[in-house]
Amino acid sequence: MKSKLKAAIIGSGNIGTDLMIKVMRNGKNIEMGAMVGIDPQSDGLARAKRLGAAVTAEGVEGLIKMPEFGHIDIVFDATSARAHIANDRRLREVKPDIRMVDLTPAAIGPYCVPVVNLEEHLDASNVNMVTCGGQATIPIVAAVASVAKVHYAEIIASIASKSAGPGTRANIDEFTETTSKAIEVIGGAVKGKAIIILNPAEPPLLMRDTVYVLSDIADKAKIEAAIEKMVASVNAYVPGYRLKQRVQFETFDKSNPLNISGVGKMTGLKTSVFLQVEGAAHYLPAYAGNLDIMTSAALATGEKLAERMVSDAAVEAA
Repeated sequence: MKSKLKAAIIGSGNIGTDLMIKVMRNGKNIEMGAMVGIDPQSDGLARAKRLGAAVTAEGVEGLIKMPEFGHIDIVFDATSARAHIANDRRLREVKPDIRMVDLTPAAIGPYCVPVVNLEEHLDASNVNMVTCGGQATIPIVAAVASVAKVHYAEIIASIASKSAGPGTRANIDEFTETTSKAIEVIGGAVKGKAIIILNPAEPPLLMRDTVYVLSDIADKAKIEAAIEKMVASVNAYVPGYRLKQRVQFETFDKSNPLNISGVGKMTGLKTSVFLQVEGAAHYLPAYAGNLDIMTSAALATGEKLAERMVSDAAVEAA
């Protein structure tokens, strides 16, 4: 019976390389099986080779040809939305039961934010990690939704321009669409909206996320407690995730409604939450919290998937 499952990472850029280092440093149920890229000169592939991981610069086709592929149980895809669709289809032609953790906005499988809904999708063949902004803010929306009905939630993710590589920039439209939808599907909001800001400030600033939630009138102390509990849960696998200041509240009634662009006038309790995400600096700079929260959430998801798979295999063997 295997104690650890083998994982492959597709994408030898910043996200894939940072995830590889996290797997090597912190993996409890998974270990590196292969690092996959398309640029033979990429630092990610060179680093993986130096660290003893099997590598290929021939993309998914190269992975399939590797002798290590037969032992791969989980694949993390850190490429792009378009590439992931093709990668998932091709891998399943060869190994139909492969488990995929998607770090792109492709969203072939269900959206997954570990602290909110991972337990619901442990048997899914493909889970989607939404976006960096989604991983940071959807837990907050879900926390408010656990206390009161959420009618509208808006998130603004501000990240250092230097932390936004070609993949992030190519997926800007998918970011807003995927995050907005996930705010509704996972966060529990009737209507969700997402905005991303690439901040060019020098020196680069840490990731900051602002969450505005309009809900039914509810006990403010209960909402604040739910948010603080959720922040602590995310912080357990993203140590740099924290509240920047105390939760703020504002009440809007019929005599003083809140006018939301594209939605109209609404009433209820507005909860404002201000977050900061500092990266662990395993491979990326500390200001790249947007990338760190994605790789940390992906690792947490992969660990739980592997734990379930090992448990299921033990039951079958018995």
